[in-house]
Amino acid sequence: MFSEFLQYLFTGITIGATYALIALGFTLIYNASHVINFAQGEFLMIGGMATVSLTAMGVPMLLAIVLAVILAGVLGIALQRLAIAPAKNADVVTLIIITIGASIFIRGLAQLVWGKEYHVMPNFSSDEPIEIFGAVLNSQSLWVLGIGAVLVAVLVYFFTRTLTGKAILATSMNKDAARLVGIRTQVVLMLAFMVSALLGSIAGIVVAPITFTSYDIGIILGLKGFVAAAIGGLGSGMGAVVGGLALGVVEAMAAGYLSSDYKDAVAFSMILLVLFFMPRGLFGAKIVERV
Repeated sequence: MFSEFLQYLFTGITIGATYALIALGFTLIYNASHVINFAQGEFLMIGGMATVSLTAMGVPMLLAIVLAVILAGVLGIALQRLAIAPAKNADVVTLIIITIGASIFIRGLAQLVWGKEYHVMPNFSSDEPIEIFGAVLNSQSLWVLGIGAVLVAVLVYFFTRTLTGKAILATSMNKDAARLVGIRTQVVLMLAFMVSALLGSIAGIVVAPITFTSYDIGIILGLKGFVAAAIGGLGSGMGAVVGGLALGVVEAMAAGYLSSDYKDAVAFSMILLVLFFMPRGLFGAKIVERV
């Protein structure tokens, strides 16, 4: 019984760490521009699919990962410069609709390039599972957790110790004031979209050996990342991490003890409960904009 619980817990923490990385991407862009970027899941898909494609062409995996992350970063910049920046005076709802349109466009392009098939990516290290108290842990799960922890630490350092990170925070707090002190807010927004895309692509790469990858994998994972961000509180980095882990664990427990058919229903029920009793989420910002 305990081993069964531990198995579900391991699964939940692994997928929850992925949700947390996606949620951090949502939070980053929301903080910088108050836009909810529903194309975030497509960066996750690009990371996984580009890595699989490049390795199939004979590119060493490490180089393929670097190139895939760079590709996602370029697409993040392109999204901000070509879609968001020209509509900078539009209201928030219009900007959100633009990101939805961008998501559909990127997904359609990916379908043309890679087809509809699911693609497999090998584990980063051993394929041998790790047994802990009767529960089996995929070695790739350790990569997911380790890389997730490193990225969170890097982001904390970035926002607290670097001028660029502080500029993003200043822009999120008051864009006009940031502009008056010399911060180029459009460049800051472009960097926010780029970093968000990098986070999404890395999440897609590290989880691909566990979940496989396809042109449409970003839809559901992107939505789950948004749910995690909303549960934790849009605008809160800590909330994104806690929301992602909580969502992953609850989802895994529901699938294990109830049925996998209810997995998605339970996950989306969480956001209704949290937002009903705590409209700002667990660690939400003081000001919430209704959209």
